[in-house]
Amino acid sequence: MILCSTILLKEDSDMSSYTKDFKRDALRYIDEHPDMKIKDVASYLGIPVGTLYDWHKRRGRSQILGDDSQVNGPMTPEEKEIARLKRENRDLKDALDILKKAISILND
Repeated sequence: MILCSTILLKEDSDMSSYTKDFKRDALRYIDEHPDMKIKDVASYLGIPVGTLYDWHKRRGRSQILGDDSQVNGPMTPEEKEIARLKRENRDLKDALDILKKAISILND
């Protein structure tokens, strides 16, 4: 492996599996370079575009659903509802925190 700008690159592109560290580093590289397209990052890392895109899509979905499990296929209606409710819950908590701070300021 070659160290290249905080990410480990595979020397042997014929390897069919990637380590969790490599996947995590590749996804972090995407986050740190938002100006780059996924296909450009994949080319730079020497991995298939579809592979990197799949990792990126799965990570996003697992973050939405709040678990680290492997995710395949489209989101079910139940999963979409869970994601919507989690967003709504987060927004309501944020609003409540703002109101508490406002009350605190007004009471002083």
